[in-house]
Amino acid sequence: MYFFARAWQPVGMRRSLDIFIHFDWTLLLAATTLTVIGLLSIYGIGISIETGDLFQFKKQLVAATIGLALVFGVIFVDYRQIKPFALWLYGAGAALLVGVLVFGSTVRGMRGWFMIGRLSFQPVEIAKVVLAVFLASYLARHAHKRLGWVPFVGSGLAAAGYVGLVMLQPDLGSAFVMIAMWLVTVVFVGLPRRAWILLLVGAAAAGTLLWTVGLKPYQRDRLISFVQPAADPRGTGYNVMQARIAIGSGGLLGKGIGEGSQARLRFLPEASTDFMFSVIGEELGFVGLTIVLTLFSLLLLRFLRIAETSADPFAQILLVALVANVTFHLIVNAGMNLGVMPVTGIPLPFVSAAPSSLLVAFITVALAQSVAVRRQPAAFR
Repeated sequence: MYFFARAWQPVGMRRSLDIFIHFDWTLLLAATTLTVIGLLSIYGIGISIETGDLFQFKKQLVAATIGLALVFGVIFVDYRQIKPFALWLYGAGAALLVGVLVFGSTVRGMRGWFMIGRLSFQPVEIAKVVLAVFLASYLARHAHKRLGWVPFVGSGLAAAGYVGLVMLQPDLGSAFVMIAMWLVTVVFVGLPRRAWILLLVGAAAAGTLLWTVGLKPYQRDRLISFVQPAADPRGTGYNVMQARIAIGSGGLLGKGIGEGSQARLRFLPEASTDFMFSVIGEELGFVGLTIVLTLFSLLLLRFLRIAETSADPFAQILLVALVANVTFHLIVNAGMNLGVMPVTGIPLPFVSAAPSSLLVAFITVALAQSVAVRRQPAAFR
């Protein structure tokens, strides 16, 4: 309660007007349009089932509504008030990751969800944003000079703590995203001299250790099927091959919402979550995928534009970390649908049927908007 009381600042009519003037409507439009495309695709999958199951669509619609409400609520909260609580937030995120290992439910071999009936929540999505806040707070004091070895190693250990807990689930995709977030932020701030050598040696050692003792047998099979999907077309390579077929069959304009045979006839597993990119390719075609990728590019460019025009190092690093989060989700999800990345179960932000991912995606937009409306010093002195 103390945190919210301190972060919330009552605003008058003039300041409220300033907030909405400086609000980045282009960013919100890109995020909302991606969400609508996802909702349409999820609805199409739902009505294609003989029983007409729209439960996933309804959950996603509720999450989208809450997410939009959060955006317009959080803009009145000064993002700078989060910084002093970064360590506490990091601890809370770690507690969530430990809690899901103890009390969570196992889905498709991964213990990463809190389940209440048919409702679920994946705490690793919150942990990614918390990690971004912590890294920004920890590294902000070094923003105008090259990182020393102490903050470089310290930030790496903080990221490694989360990565280790996530690997215990095991969630290889989210662990990869967290590592990428840390790497992008330290590169943005400025790596110590000869740090690349340490990173390369560390990556080789971690990769060897991961392959020998860190991966479950089914995860090794996924990596093998990534290299040779045709070697086991009915087993580990099945998902990738069906995803490629779905994208290829969509042609230029697609088959229409709910008319994709791969999703409708259940040839494509996890169509509404992991393989939503393929569903869009089949139902909306090359044009639909181009629109989706253009919207993601616009969204990420607006994040970077807000970071560029902010004079606050904490805001800059925070937004760069959030950009890395969304970017690597997009790369991994699209890559595994196209067969150029291993299947890891990473959702497509704003689009996949994953309410916890959608809520957190809107929280990242809300944080960016909070920075955007406070980057003009004259309006907020």
